Formats: sequence, structure tokens, C-alpha cells
Amino acid sequence: MHVLSNSTRLHVECTGVGSPIVFVHEFGSDLREWEDQVRWFSRSHLCITYNARGYPPSDVPEEADAYGWEFAVADLLAVLDGLEIQRAHLVGLSMGGYAVLQFALRHRTRVASVVAAGAGTGSAPDQRDAWPAFATEAAKSFLERGMPAMAEEMGHSPTRIQLKEKNPRAWQDFVEHLAEHAPLGMANTMARYQALRPSLYDFRDEFAGLDTPILLAVGDEDGPCLETNLMLKRTLPNAGLWVCPHTGHAINLEEPAQFNTMVEAFINDVERRERGARA
Repeated sequence: MHVLSNSTRLHVECTGVGSPIVFVHEFGSDLREWEDQVRWFSRSHLCITYNARGYPPSDVPEEADAYGWEFAVADLLAVLDGLEIQRAHLVGLSMGGYAVLQFALRHRTRVASVVAAGAGTGSAPDQRDAWPAFATEAAKSFLERGMPAMAEEMGHSPTRIQLKEKNPRAWQDFVEHLAEHAPLGMANTMARYQALRPSLYDFRDEFAGLDTPILLAVGDEDGPCLETNLMLKRTLPNAGLWVCPHTGHAINLEEPAQFNTMVEAFINDVERRERGARA
């Protein structure tokens, strides 16, 4: 099915029944990379996955100014509104983790809990100077080199090679799916969302007042995200931090059993506390 976010169509899939969980994918993936989570959580929850703008079969706007982190927040709201869901658990990876944290700041009453996994690349102080230029160059490469070459390069990057070493079949699926993405959508997303988004450090004062239950998840070999997740743990008043050992960036693909177990325990605890508060 599709929902509209202003004039942009977003491809959405719904599986299962129960309290809703919305999964928000990372830059290098799409909704297919949540399959292990959907198969697990749909036994007890309504699982909602969708492709971000720029990721077919969602629309791929041609205008660069139709992309950005603010659009990601608006698109998530459009998915909830389009499905008539008033409140949901949000699970985001990397770019999706950034989006769900920003969403929680702006639409608190719509959020039951947040899982932000692998969030924070480019946010740490020692990355800020180099990050915009790196992301801008990467955006050009998607158009100049094409998706197959970029998918191979990304799959062999220092924070993704762990998946190949642990599960070559899952890694091959990831690379093949990535190679199918739209070069224009990837380029615009990288140039406008990734390159221009503010550092998560810029929102520390706002995060300090956010009492939404939050689980931060990061692999201990996901170097660009470690420092930022420690900052978030220190800043967010109702956040837990799970560091998964010997794991890179795509934590839900590398360690699906551990990821599902941790997220399930977290969501069950949130819902148990809510039931207790209502009793």
C-alpha cells in the first residue's frame, strides 16, 4: 500500500496484529532489511515497514530540496496518520535512528518508545569538520559510479565487513538489495539528509527534557557511533544503552537474535510499566 506525505508516495507494508511497531530503515537498506524483525515481532505486534522517499517503490523526487531530515520526520508522521495510528513504538537504524530520535522530540504524544540503533555517524565532535565534505563526495559517486560499484564498496566498509564475516548470505542479500536502489534517490538523500543534518550533540538540551523510554543500541566495532551513543546515554533521562560485542553498523542484520531479544524485552517492559500505571 501507499501513503502520501504531501505529494510524495511512500510504500508501506503492514504485518501482524497488536500494538504497533514502526521500523525505519538506514541509508544503505530498505524495508527488506527488517525481515528478521518483522517475522519475529509480527507474532505479537502490528509491524509497519516503509521505504523512505528516494527508495523505490516509494517515489524518487527529482528535486534535491525535496530531501532532508525534516522530510524524514514528516514522512514518519504521514505513515502514522495514513494508517490512523495514534501511538507506536519506533525502531530506527542509523539514518532511521536519527529520524526516530528527532520525531520523539517533536511528536512526543505519538511515541510509546524509541529504539535508536547505530545512530550518530557524523555527529561526534571529531567528525563534524570532515563529515559534510565526505557525504557530499559520496553523493556524487552514486551518480557517477552507479549503484553496483557503490554497493560493493559500502559492503566492504570497515563497519559492514563484519556482516560478511558472520553471515555471507545475509551480506550478499544486503549488497544485492543496495545495488537495486535508485542512484538519484541515494545521491539526493546523501547530499541533503546525511550531509546537512545537524549533529545530535546540537540537541542535548532538548534530549535532556525527553522522558520517552529509549533503548540505544550500538555495535562495539561501529566506531563512528560509539562516542555519540555515550553522550546520548548520559543526556537522555530515560535511556538504556546496549553495546553489542564484535558487531559493526547493521546490528539487526549481524545479530538478529540478540537484537530481537533486546528490543522485545525493552518493549515488553515499557508496556508492562504502562499497564501498571493505568491499574
